[in-house]
Amino acid sequence: MRTIGAAQRRARLAARQLAHRATPLEVARALVVLHGSDPASPHLSIAARGDHTPADVERAMYDERVLVRMHAMRRTVFVVPADLVAVVHASSTVAVAARERRQMVAFATAQGFTAFGEAEAAVLKRLAEGEATGAELGRAVPALRTSFVYGRGTSYEAAQTLGTRLLPVMGMEGSIIRGRPKGSWTSATFTWSAATPPSPMPPAEAEAALVGRWLAAHGPGTEADLKWWTGWTLTAVRRALTAVGAVTVALDEGEGFVLPGDEDDVPAPPPSAALLPALDPTPMGWKERGFYLSPDMIGELFDRNGNIGPTLWWDGRVIGGWSHTPSGEIAVEYLADPGADGHAAVDAERERLARLIGDVRVTPRFRTPLEKRRNT
Repeated sequence: MRTIGAAQRRARLAARQLAHRATPLEVARALVVLHGSDPASPHLSIAARGDHTPADVERAMYDERVLVRMHAMRRTVFVVPADLVAVVHASSTVAVAARERRQMVAFATAQGFTAFGEAEAAVLKRLAEGEATGAELGRAVPALRTSFVYGRGTSYEAAQTLGTRLLPVMGMEGSIIRGRPKGSWTSATFTWSAATPPSPMPPAEAEAALVGRWLAAHGPGTEADLKWWTGWTLTAVRRALTAVGAVTVALDEGEGFVLPGDEDDVPAPPPSAALLPALDPTPMGWKERGFYLSPDMIGELFDRNGNIGPTLWWDGRVIGGWSHTPSGEIAVEYLADPGADGHAAVDAERERLARLIGDVRVTPRFRTPLEKRRNT
């Protein structure tokens, strides 16, 4: 059995995931998908891998529509290359949408609301006139403002309107799609537009296609990595690995997998620096992160829910974190010393990223200890 050590995994990570790409779409394809839970993260993930401004990313997402913001694996929002939307939808979003609709119907029906079809038809009628925010749809469709108690009797009991559940479900099912937000590119006030659902695919075929993309970008990886990243059952993960003909390799963590033909070593690229944002798809790409992240850094760089904050990278590994301060400075803190060349490369990346961000101030949605400490 071929053995792939930590150094070779870092070389693959640097070559495949941290290299600069010519367009926002090429960046997204290299990473499979971009995390979109934090509105600013896709823009910063793309900027970290090329001289792409927020305006370039918005053009790709909302004018050219080559990148699509959608719910997908683990009910998480991602930004997905348009040619991968059908795969992601069939492999992951369909099941998430069905579960979300069941839950919505159950708690709303128990509290006396049953007019789901009428509400959805009214939403689509309003969107036929043009895009609208959730608040604008609520004013046009009074049913969306119907309030319910969600999680009654639990620690997370809260009042929710129908719109806060129905619009995301319609988005997951593909009848509506998120559009350009109101305000700047850091805003979470997205508009909605009518859409055509993605072309259906057999789930097993879609699962195999997505696992193939993941292995091409992240391989080698373990079953545990894939199960965590996809949110699927272990049975589904194993079925997809078999379907793509995944080759078993030995890792420090145990048994791993690569695509056929990807067993040989990848040449290590020259050392380079990167400033990756919160929830970047590279550090969020594996469950088992020991080959690029020292365990003693976890408490500084992650929040209590497992969300990673902004990170500094040198030569394929994490060396610290950063924060965008109110003054516009990108403040860094090293948790490992990269040497003189590493310090110089990080400083150059700080200047480049600050130019691309411009006058906007970026605060991660999920704050982490190091990021908060440096944000002064």
